[in-house]
Amino acid sequence: MSERVPPADARSNTGTGTDDGEPTPLESLEAARRRLETVDTRIADHGEETVEEVATAYRNATTLLDDYVDRATGTGKENFQAYIELEGKFDGLVSGLSDDIPEYEAFEEALERIDKRRLSESDFERATAALEPAAEYAELLEEREAARDELAEARKEANKRLRTIDDEIDERERLLELANADLDAPVDRLREPIETYNEVIREAFRDYRLEASAREVFALLERSRWYPFVSYERPPDELLAYVRDNEAGEYTIPELLEYADYSRSKLSHYVESADELKRSVATQQTYLDGIDPEPLTIDWPPEPAGALRTRAREYRPFVARIADEDAVATLREVRLLATESDYDRLQTAAQAVAQLTPAERERLTDGRVADELEALRTEREQLEEALEVDDPV
Repeated sequence: MSERVPPADARSNTGTGTDDGEPTPLESLEAARRRLETVDTRIADHGEETVEEVATAYRNATTLLDDYVDRATGTGKENFQAYIELEGKFDGLVSGLSDDIPEYEAFEEALERIDKRRLSESDFERATAALEPAAEYAELLEEREAARDELAEARKEANKRLRTIDDEIDERERLLELANADLDAPVDRLREPIETYNEVIREAFRDYRLEASAREVFALLERSRWYPFVSYERPPDELLAYVRDNEAGEYTIPELLEYADYSRSKLSHYVESADELKRSVATQQTYLDGIDPEPLTIDWPPEPAGALRTRAREYRPFVARIADEDAVATLREVRLLATESDYDRLQTAAQAVAQLTPAERERLTDGRVADELEALRTEREQLEEALEVDDPV
């Protein structure tokens, strides 16, 4: 028999591996494919049917020996009966083999080892040893099964890596795009109107929470479902029904939260049913505390022009409901920023200043990001090509 196939973690001769010395997914896939091809060739050299016959006979023979080693050794009547059964079954197994199969003599020799009036454990050991030449055929099939499993796992890992490569490519492309930004651009022309608007809307919303009824606030939140850029979470159904249908809905949200902490006797002076308020409000304090102005603020750095214009347009009816005309005017100024001819340049610069870390700037300056992008694209192309192969798994 030829040498065994190298273990699954053997390094590929064509790849460089990862920084920690582990093979890359491509290298693992290629190694698994070579392992399966090698064992398939070895099986083909003997003939598939021949390997299957010898392997099956070997497994059946060793199973017989294992099953009878305790029962057929000894001097009792039951031991002798077991020995007769074993000899008959083993003789039938050997007789059923093709005379020209490889290692036929191994099965005959094993039969000779147990062809005696009385058997000991050493006889079974010698019979098992006689079968050893046939064991390699069974090992070939086991090796092929293991190689197929390894190849299936390697394909799975290669596909997983392929999915992450796109994200890594997007990240490098984003960095390269930011590298082209004018880092000296006057981004305060964008920052100052946005910060002013955010400050105004936050103050206006704090006043609104203190003055508007919970019912009115909930109506505003319900309306936001039709505006994708206004990301308020809808009120829970039970709380929404309570605020809509109960007189307590005329209280402000801070008042409801305060009442929820009252004792039932004290609370009875403010609402018709203390139990109903506690059941509907006290269990939703986290939600009520979370109703804040943030869904109406504008992030820094800002979005591309089109998104900012849409956001400002969707914010306007809510700002008009919550705040005064001065707040609406500050929002209008923000929207007009997105119509200026140099907005894209300033927005890209703002993104770069806010998002690029010192380490990323260094990698951009020395060309590492561009090199990484090229390597990732090459890796993706190689993996896609390798995965196009129709493997027998």
